Amino acid sequence: MGVPFNTSNEEYVARINRVLDYIQEHLDRELSLEELAGVAHFSKYHFHRIFYSLMGESLFQYILRLRLERAASSLLWYPRKSVTRIAHECGFSGASAFARSFRERFAMSATNWRKTMGGHGSNLGERESNACKGDRKEWKAFSGSSVQIEYQNQSQIWRIAMDKKERRVEVKNLDETQVAYVRYVGPYKGDAQLFEGLFERLLRWAGPRGLVNFPETKCIVIYHDDPEITPEEKLRVSACITVPKGTMTDGEVGSMSIQAGRYAMARFELLPHEYGEAWAWVFSQWFPNSGYQCADGPCFELYQHQGSCDDGKKAVVDICVPVKPL
Repeated sequence: MGVPFNTSNEEYVARINRVLDYIQEHLDRELSLEELAGVAHFSKYHFHRIFYSLMGESLFQYILRLRLERAASSLLWYPRKSVTRIAHECGFSGASAFARSFRERFAMSATNWRKTMGGHGSNLGERESNACKGDRKEWKAFSGSSVQIEYQNQSQIWRIAMDKKERRVEVKNLDETQVAYVRYVGPYKGDAQLFEGLFERLLRWAGPRGLVNFPETKCIVIYHDDPEITPEEKLRVSACITVPKGTMTDGEVGSMSIQAGRYAMARFELLPHEYGEAWAWVFSQWFPNSGYQCADGPCFELYQHQGSCDDGKKAVVDICVPVKPL
């Protein structure tokens, strides 16, 4: 199917994007056709067909898939949570309906999924990033490294010397951030031109509106799905720039907020082919030694210069993951 948003009718894209954002924010409760059609400002009699034509799956197939994928990730990330509790938190009204749907999607029970895919349960080092864009490579463990932890106000900073380089991870509180975005659905692994194109389209919209002011304006890439669970052709990624609150968007450019909270921010200088290794290091090396676990919310990359994220040059990147204590 490729990219379902390649359509000349940008107003349709904008409306469906609003629905996708709304579903993501309210996935834990019942969502009706009438409610979602109202978000899109389409007649409920036509909305279902429009959604299918752009997304390649029906509205309720899409909602069910997202709930099941969120549950599959939660079963691995939160081994002490019961299956019933996870099902409820992911929007399923009953355990039997969840069990049936989960088995149909993953060809095993939720309990077997946790045992089979989770390895040693809560060991985060056995899980890679839910946004990893490349193949995993092994990195040296902390045991062979020099580690310093600093405390500054409400932040913690890890300085890890390894391979003649210093890895820096800061855990800090971030305020809510408003962003404008262009979204893509489909495969993205290793596709530098894809990310360049997304940012080019976004900046072409933002520039004439006076919304591009580097270095204050930050480039962000948000990964909405886990590529180990979500089919490659359904993966969602949003190329974003920070904008003032209340900024109005139109056409293919949408607007959303990155929630306030506590984040681990691991800083790297990366070439395009090095992103996968960096994400894998955060999840396989830093997390197991940190005393933190992932919290709800998407992971994202925050770029510290005005270049696009995959322009063939080294970029200074903060890999940002919402966290909470173990």
